[in-house]
Amino acid sequence: MPITLVIIAITCIVSFMAFKNSRLMNDLILWPPAITRQREYHRLVTYGVVHADFSHLLINMLTLYFFGQAMEGFFTRVLGTFGFALFYIGGLVISILPTYLKNRANPNYRSLGASGAVSAVLFSFILLAPWATINVFFAIPIPAIIYAVLYTGYSIYMDRRGQGNINHSAHLWGAAYGVVFTLLVDQRVLPHFLNALMQPSFR
Repeated sequence: MPITLVIIAITCIVSFMAFKNSRLMNDLILWPPAITRQREYHRLVTYGVVHADFSHLLINMLTLYFFGQAMEGFFTRVLGTFGFALFYIGGLVISILPTYLKNRANPNYRSLGASGAVSAVLFSFILLAPWATINVFFAIPIPAIIYAVLYTGYSIYMDRRGQGNINHSAHLWGAAYGVVFTLLVDQRVLPHFLNALMQPSFR
């Protein structure tokens, strides 16, 4: 079974269990004091397998389904069988680290969801296919590279505003991680991306 589908299955199962089990949710969610004081480092990963509600879970898992399998093939070729799992787990950790460091002494802060790692997958895909079509809200077709610019600008703006319950910082760091990791593991990606960028091909 593709690793992408395994990740989706695990995330869906645990998320649905946590919807009905507050103790499980509290044991897995990113709660900085639990890491700082109790050294529960697993939370830097397990926060990504629980979600706030069904819509939060659905958006993340659909995005992972559509782009994860393509990137799984890429990372399997360059890193081996578990290359995509390594990339995805790294995305969970790296995307949340700045949030954790900023809030490590804040007992009122919590964060959850796979959005940071999913952003890493999406932006890694954009490097390989910058002119592929991304259907925003599953209805509005936008070239992937244009979506990346809009997504980044919106996330920076919202992160600076600091309002709402969405962790825009994790989205930004996840996207940056996805780009950097992909460029590091395969040096052919950058010239491919630049060449593709100069030759728009909408599809």
